[in-house]
Amino acid sequence: MKAVRRIYTVLVYVFLYLPIAVMIFYSFNSINSTGVFGGFSLRWYGELFRDKETLTALYNTLILAVISSLTATVIGTAAAVGIDKMRTRWLKSLTLTVTNIPMTNPDTVTGVSMMLLFVFGAQLVNAKGILGFGTILIAHITFNLPYVILSILPKLRQIDPHLQEAAQDLGCTPVKSFFKAVFPTIMPGVITGTIMAFTLSLDDFVITYFTSGPEFQTLPIRIFSMTKKRVTPDMYALSTLLFGAILLLLIAINVLQAHGERRQGKKN
Repeated sequence: MKAVRRIYTVLVYVFLYLPIAVMIFYSFNSINSTGVFGGFSLRWYGELFRDKETLTALYNTLILAVISSLTATVIGTAAAVGIDKMRTRWLKSLTLTVTNIPMTNPDTVTGVSMMLLFVFGAQLVNAKGILGFGTILIAHITFNLPYVILSILPKLRQIDPHLQEAAQDLGCTPVKSFFKAVFPTIMPGVITGTIMAFTLSLDDFVITYFTSGPEFQTLPIRIFSMTKKRVTPDMYALSTLLFGAILLLLIAINVLQAHGERRQGKKN
């Protein structure tokens, strides 16, 4: 039985990571082929850094992901604290249900509905060309919020409900008591929510496609436009760099969290 479980686990990991391994392998291919390996080369990495349109799309995507994830983290943290403080059970349950809707709603429905909302709003104020960076940013913040909230709520439930009151009894203001007593405890959840929001924003295509205009192009939209002809191997190189950056970020955060837990354990 143990052997079956191990084989199953190995097959799951192979299924998940083999495509990534193949992509990384062919990003170092010296020829323009996905079936024949012509030799090890950094040719496509060089081509990537000479592709101005792709680099611009990458820059747009990173700026959008950073701003939307940080904004969603601030709003989501405040929302999570507010939901946790609710004492009316049915209202709290209703709020959580509404919060979960953007997660369970199909991206196509979310994207189309937000596009219609922005277009309708533009007609009310008699504006033209409203779709662009601003509309994409609002859309990304909207679908990132539930993930941030649900990452922080479990940490808030683990806190002693009288901790903030004790800090206020010692002379802290309500705001200061939150940042001194509560925020350090929920920090792992805040970091997790921020990373999740960043990666979701970085990866999103459907909602971005419906809420974007012709003047602002993200990387997923850029790659989609290339699929009408053929995706060039410099996209493999770009995807490899993004995968490596996210992997290093996750490793660094896990190391920092483990270090923080060890320090907290020594203090206790």
